Formats: sequence, structure tokens, C-alpha cells
Amino acid sequence: MYSAVRTHDYDYPESEMDERESLYFDTISLADSEAAAVAAAHRKSLSQSRNTIYHSAVDLAGDGETRNSMRLGNSVGWQYQQPGYRQSTALEHLNGNGHGNGNGAGGGMDQTDAAIAAQMHMLGIQNGRTHLPTGLGLGVAGGGAVSGAAGARPGVGGPGDDEVSRCLLRQSSTVSHKDKKLPITYSQWKLRTYRRFNDGKRSVDFVLAYNGEDLVEEHRRKREIFEANLQREGLELEHYVGQRVHFIKLHAPPQVLYRYAEILKIKLPLRPIPGQEQIVEESEHEFKSCLTRMCRSLFSSVQLNTALFPEREARIHLEFSQKYLELYDTEHPNFFDASTRYSIINFILQRQHFVEGEETADNLGVEKLIQDGIYTCAYTLHDKEERDRLLKEWANIGKWKNLQPLDHVKDYFGAKVALYFAWLGFYTQMLIPVSIFGIICFIYGFITWNSDPISRDICNDNGTTIMCPQCDRSCDYWKLSETCTSSKFNYLIDNSMTVVFAFVMAIWAVVYLEFWKRYSAGLVHRWGLTGFNHNVEHPRPQYLAKISRSKKIAQKASAQGGVSSALDPDVPFWSIKFLPNFTSYSIMVLFISISIIAIAAIIIYRMAQRASSSILGSENSMTYKVMVLPMTAGIIDLVVISILDLVYSKLAVKLTNYEYCRTQTEYDESLTIKYYVFQFVNYYSSLFYIAFLKGKFVGYPAKYNTVLGFRQEECNPGGCLMELCMQLVIIMVGKQIVNAIIEMLVPYLMRTIKRYIQHYNWYRRQHEDEPRLVPCNQFTEDYNLLPMENDSLYAEYLEMVVQYGFIILFSLAFPLAPLLALINNAIEVRLDAIKMLRFFRRPVGMRARDIGVWHNIMTVVTRIAVASSAMIIAFSTNLIPKLVYKHSTGDHELNNYLNFTLAYFNTQNFQSPPTSTSSQYANITECRYTEFRNPHWDEHPYKRPMIYWKILTIRLTFIVVYQNIISMLQGILRWAVPDVSGRLLKRIQRENFLLREHIIEYEKHQAQAQLQVQIPTTKESESALHQRQQRRNDGAGDDATSYV
Repeated sequence: MYSAVRTHDYDYPESEMDERESLYFDTISLADSEAAAVAAAHRKSLSQSRNTIYHSAVDLAGDGETRNSMRLGNSVGWQYQQPGYRQSTALEHLNGNGHGNGNGAGGGMDQTDAAIAAQMHMLGIQNGRTHLPTGLGLGVAGGGAVSGAAGARPGVGGPGDDEVSRCLLRQSSTVSHKDKKLPITYSQWKLRTYRRFNDGKRSVDFVLAYNGEDLVEEHRRKREIFEANLQREGLELEHYVGQRVHFIKLHAPPQVLYRYAEILKIKLPLRPIPGQEQIVEESEHEFKSCLTRMCRSLFSSVQLNTALFPEREARIHLEFSQKYLELYDTEHPNFFDASTRYSIINFILQRQHFVEGEETADNLGVEKLIQDGIYTCAYTLHDKEERDRLLKEWANIGKWKNLQPLDHVKDYFGAKVALYFAWLGFYTQMLIPVSIFGIICFIYGFITWNSDPISRDICNDNGTTIMCPQCDRSCDYWKLSETCTSSKFNYLIDNSMTVVFAFVMAIWAVVYLEFWKRYSAGLVHRWGLTGFNHNVEHPRPQYLAKISRSKKIAQKASAQGGVSSALDPDVPFWSIKFLPNFTSYSIMVLFISISIIAIAAIIIYRMAQRASSSILGSENSMTYKVMVLPMTAGIIDLVVISILDLVYSKLAVKLTNYEYCRTQTEYDESLTIKYYVFQFVNYYSSLFYIAFLKGKFVGYPAKYNTVLGFRQEECNPGGCLMELCMQLVIIMVGKQIVNAIIEMLVPYLMRTIKRYIQHYNWYRRQHEDEPRLVPCNQFTEDYNLLPMENDSLYAEYLEMVVQYGFIILFSLAFPLAPLLALINNAIEVRLDAIKMLRFFRRPVGMRARDIGVWHNIMTVVTRIAVASSAMIIAFSTNLIPKLVYKHSTGDHELNNYLNFTLAYFNTQNFQSPPTSTSSQYANITECRYTEFRNPHWDEHPYKRPMIYWKILTIRLTFIVVYQNIISMLQGILRWAVPDVSGRLLKRIQRENFLLREHIIEYEKHQAQAQLQVQIPTTKESESALHQRQQRRNDGAGDDATSYV
């Protein structure tokens, strides 16, 4: 019966024992009082070998005849109060003999199991335990909390339980302690129910969790009703009440998946169709034989490991219908992938009521139950094996250059998340060519560093050119040669390659967007989502709840014959939707105004800094003027932007909830627009100010334009383009660093703190009512992870689309911006994957055919970028003034161009001297300033000369010509690059034709089979009818004769 096992008395302190292992040994100890000594011995040896094998399990019941008699004794009494509920018995955890099916009585449990569980419970009470250890998984009857072992009904069992208990004690006392062995290994105990029901066969598809010590009767009743409704829908439930947090494991059998796949119009793969392979081979033969082979050989180091991520075979998908069930590849292990199963169960959970007799939209869905505290959470489970593979080969910084296993990501997270990673990877790859070109432009600036006539003249000035003061008070005159270094740095971004770089970026943006549509079309077709749109989606439960509370809709429904609001009535725009939408967008405009005011306040701060004494250094130093002041203002701007971003991100969700968004797609698009419009103003307004307004309306000495008494800002001596470059780098790089900290460090700290709180029981020392949970299987481990909110992808998309705006709108001022984005994104892909796999619960898979409104946003930003680049080139660079100077003077070497851009000012025209008499420039009679104005000796002093108007005209002409040429080229590219490649379009058409013919052939065979069944029946019916008619005729003749 018990075989001998060697035990080694290692000096292993029990305090260092893993809490889950301790629970395991506690479980074994409760099962048999004398097994406690064995368990204690194994506690000590566990540190040396965690995977010690303990041979076969022990039959705790011992005597087979007694056990069988107990099985036949009172088996009828073990019926559950509600069908479909599974009780987790102790013996099933110990021996794994359960065969519960979740929809019948008993589920494989017998009297012996109950007796053992009862004995374990009594031992637990004697030892002062109020809760059985993890792993027992005791169930509840009827959805409520039941005292006693295994949720047994009172009075059931009787003397048989005591007899089995005495039998167990007698058997255990006849065997010596050292000859005993543990009934089950730790690995077996953990693996058997790690991610499955207690029968070890059915997978756990979804989990509901609640506080097991929640004794509120209303909460218990709502849980019972809700769970009963889930069972009516066909879901199988099993309770796990081994700890203070109780769990309900959900499993969707195939019939439920079939029914809801048809309701939700999910496309599923078919069995191979004759002729399908030929279509695939013909459509991919030329592509694979040339381009793919060459690319694989060149980039073999970035390819996926095909042993871990095998290439998926091409499959044809059809909208599911049980009528054609035989056509689908139901035997394929991935027929219903995990994301599809989870989305179906989530659809069911969102649409079940929890109040009897008053089934309205207000008492609908699991989200409402979580919001009311009846359940603590509802989530899907990570797959340990698949997650470990993804963590090793995908969510790994060391694999930054490798391609992504998008098909496996789609199966794990769903199409919506997979499309995000596909888009981010594609966007990152498309940054490679423009990053290389940006490096070339930057290197060109270094190579031609000494050939720039402007910086050369400034550096060779030798202090002969005295510039006018840059502020009204406490500022002295300064020498132009002091800006020698800044002028050279300015040349790095303002040279002859600037226009070429702007042209390349404009063309690149369109190529990127058009090729993404082609690439995503191939992915969507491979995943069976071609043709999916929001018209297929069902109304959101929150939307139905909202319209159910509307009196106007109720009156309209009653006027139409009392149609229920749950039937998705038409909601008029002007009478109902207009006011929430108007209010929502008005508040958005208000926050945009607040953001603009904040930017204006920063501008005034910089004006005040110019007019006051410096805190960080001498205001007269070029270091302060060129570096310190712009960098300080940029950092303050970044802090203000981050604060406003945090506040508005919370507000945008509330504003969108206030609207009437029927489907999830409408909700997502409305929330996305609010997010981005505000962020566009929040992040780009300061850059637009520097690029288009700063230094353009300053005035001239003795007549400067002022704002609130402060003189308007001039561009620093390095030029406005250099300041735009500095601001861009600070905001762009700073934003990426802040986002990385928020995305990775905060979830890590929250998970770590929560884990330590649970492990060391810190929180319960002060809050005894807070449930404590020891992670011992997948659903208890995932419980401690952070919840994956519905809007979690908005932050990811927003970060990347805002970055795209930085690149396409302002990279003209910093050609290395695409390179910074490339480096960031190569890491961002892996960090996002790590975050979703390690720190967050597994999201519910959602269908999607594209990245949604984000593509439209990037298209609009691309068009704005054309005008932005044209204006930056025209007003913030020296391109147009140089061209005008060359044409007007014939000086193609630009030898006197610096003097051409500087105007003269007579210091006697100052109303008050800007400096004291002790200044070394006290006797200066003439100074220079950067403007196109007449000198003081002209008959129209300080007025605009004709050359200024000529330059302005050419600038405006350049903007119009540049914008139209680029827009025309972009339009040609959009027309030349179709959204779906011709090869894929032809393949889709041929597959659709083949599919129609296959269905017609199937219908024909079905009709013929049905006809063959009906023909014998028809012949028999005709024969019987003929016989009855003959008998009737004979009878009629006899009657006629007798009548005569």
C-alpha cells in the first residue's frame, strides 16, 4: 500500500519555504494525520530538489470493497442544488480522479470523496484553520457560500462517512511513518489544476473573482442569478474557494462557441477546398521565387525561429454558420483560437442580467457588477507555455532586430492588439531609410562646415560689428562675433540640403501610409477579417443602459407600440445626441484654450526673463542667451504639457461616456479624436510659435512691440531654426523618457508592491477585511496583475502618432529626429510586449480590420506637414533671402550677405540709454540689428525697403508653389499605389469564386441525399394512399348495391 521513500533531514528553515509549497504540504497533512510527519520531512528536502519524484499516488480509501460500497450507498443524495456547478473535491486534487462535466449532478464525486473532504475539514478546524489551504478548491452549492467540507449539504453522508474515516485511521496506523509516501507530488498537484478545471481536461477560458468573506445577501443573490444566467447560455462553471478570494472558472463548450460565432458573424477557417492550393501557389510563386528568397538570404539574421513559430498555412475563411458545419475545419486545434473564445465569453458576460423580474439595461453585464463591488474583477488567463515562448523570442530587448511573430500575437492577444504591433513594427522599419538620409544631411553639414559664408563672416568679424541690446533694461551692446559657435551649429540644420530633406520627408509620409494599407490588407486577409466593419458590431451594453434611462426614447418607443429599448431603437441626433456631443466638445475646446494660455504664460515668462536680471548666469553672456534660456523654457513647457496631458486623458474618457456611442468602434473613434486634437495643440503649439511667430513682429530699437509691457521675443543669436531644433529635441526626447518611465516603471512598482503586500501580509495587519491571496495557479497569479483597460491601446497609439507628428512637421529643423524615433521605436516594440505579457492581465481579443481613425489622423497631419514645411523653409531659413540677394547683387559667393541682413540704428534715437555710463560701449553711436529696414540716414528712416517686400512676395510664392507641387506628387502616389495589391485582390476574387462553387456543390449533395431519403418514403406513402383509395372504392360499391 505505502511504499518506502527515503527522506533526508536537511537543515532547511521552514520560514524560507515558498508559500505555495507550504500550502501543498498542508493539504497533504490534512488528508492524513500521520502524513504530516512525512510532509515535514519533505519540507526540508525540498530546498535541495524541488522536483523530487514520489512515485505513484496512494489510494487513501484503502479497502476497495469498502470504497465501492460507499460509492453505491448514498450516491443519490449528492445532487447539487443548481445544475452545472462543479464542486472541487479534495480527492480530485490529490489523485486527479474527478470527471466533472459541469452540467450534471455529482460530476464524478462520490461518498468516499466527500468523507475524506469532511475529515480534512474537521482536521483543519481542530488545527485552528477557518479556510482550507490552496489546492483544495472547495465548491459551493447554488452559487452561495456553504460551510463544511466540499460544500456538502447538511445531513448527507451519515454513518458511512464515519466508517470510512475509521478505516482510513486504522490503515494509516498499521504502517510505519518512514514507509509512507506523499499521495501526490508537488508538480502533479500544481499542474493538474494550474489552468484547467479539476477534471484536468476542460480549460479555464475566463475567471470571475470576488471576496469570499462578502456576506452581503444582496451581493450573493445577484451573483447566483448572474451565474445561473451564464449556465443557461451554456457556459460551464466551477467554483474555487480555497482562499479568501473566491474564483469562478468559466469554460465555453463547442456548442456555445458555434452558436455565438454565428451570432457575431465570426469568420472561421474551412477545410481544404479542391483547387485552393493552386490559387495560393500561383499568387505567391513569382513573389516567393524572387523577392522573398533574396530578402531571406540578405536578412537571415532577423528572421523568426521557424521551429518555435512555424509559418501558417494559407486558409480560406467563411462567416460561420452551423448549416455548413461540415465544411469548417473543426478538428484543427486552433479552429477557435484563444482570442476568439475569450471574445465570445466576454460578449456573453456583458449581456447577462443579475436581477430577476426587472431585466433592464441598468442591471446588465459583468462591468456593472464589478463597479458595484459584487465581483472584484473578470479576466482571461495567460498561457504559461505560450507566454514564455513569446517572452523569450518576442518580448525581449535582445531580439530588437528580429521580425515579430504576428500570427501568434494575434492568436494570443487578438487582432486589434496584433494590428497595433504590426503597425508599430512597419512604421519602425519605414523610419530606416529616412533616418539614413537624415544622417547624410547632418554629415553634409559637418563636411561643409567651413564653407558657410555667414558663419565665416561672423567668426572673422573681430569685434567690429556691434549689435543693439536684446532687452530694454540691464542689457548691454554685444559683439556679433560672440555668436560664432551658434552660427556654425545653425548651419548644420540650415543648409542647401534642408529643402531636399523636406521634399523627401513629404514623399516618404505618403509612401509609408499607402504601403501600410497594402501591408495591413494582407494581414487582415490572412486572419480572416476581410470585410469586417462596425456594422457587424452589436450595441454596447453601456449604450443600451443609457438609452433605457432616456424619457424621450421611452415615449417614442411607447408611441410606436411599446417596443423595448433593448431592441436598439433609433436615437435622433438633434433632440438627444446633440447636447451631449456639444457639451463634450465644448469642454474639449475649453481645455485646448487652457493649453494655449499655458503656452502664452511660458512665452511671457521668457519675455520677463529677458527683461530681468538672470538667475542662472549673466544675462549678457551668449551661453545664457543661446542655451540656458531656451532650455529652461523648454523644460517648463514639457512639465506643463505632461500635467495637462494627465488631466485631460482622464477627462476625455468621462466626456466620451457622456455621449451616445452605439458600438465600440464609434466609442473608440470619438475618444481618439478627443485625445489627439487636444494633444496636437498641447504638444505642437510651442513649436508652431517658435517656427512661425517668434521674432517676426518684434519691431525695431526705440519702437519695439510689447505684450503686457514686455518686449516681444527675438530669435536668439543662433536663429529661430536652431531654437526650434532645441525645443523639438527637448519635448520629443523628454516625452519619450517620461512615457517609458510611466509605462514600465510604474506598472513594475505597482505589481511588486502588490506582490509584497500579499506575500508578507503587510496590508492585512491594518486592514483585516482585505482578502489575501497566495498565487498557486494561473488565475491566482494573474489576479495580482494590473487590469488591461479598454483604452490601454490609446496611450500607445497616441505616443507614436504624436511622435509621427514631430517627425513630419518639424524634422526639417533637426534631420536626426527620424533616427531618434527609430531607436526609440525599436525598443518600444519590445517594451510594450514585455509590459503586456508581464505586468498586465491578458486582454480580451477584439476584431479589427485596420488601426481605425489613427490612419485618418496621420493622413491629415501629413497634409498639414506640407504647409508647415513650406512656411518653415520660407520664414525660418535663409533660403529665400539668399536667392533674392544673389539675384539682386550678382554676388553668388555671398561675401556681403551678412551685411545685407543687418540694419543700422542710431543710438541717439533711444529714448533712454539701455546701459550705464560705465559700460565699455558707452560711446557707441551706431549699432546693428537683424532686420530689413532703411538706415537712419535714409529719407525714410527705419521704414521697410523695397527688398523686404520683394523677399516677402517670393516667400509667399514659394509656399504656394511648394505646397501645390508636393500635394500633386502625393496625389499621384496615392493613385499609383492601390490600397490592396493586385495579386492579393486577384487571390481574394478567385477564393470567393471557389468558395461559392464549393457551397453550391455542398448544397447540391445535401439536397440529393435528402431526396434519396424522401423517395422511398414517398413511394410507400403513394402505395398506402392507393390501397386506401381502393378500399374506399370497394366499400362505396357495396354500400350502393345494398342501398338499391
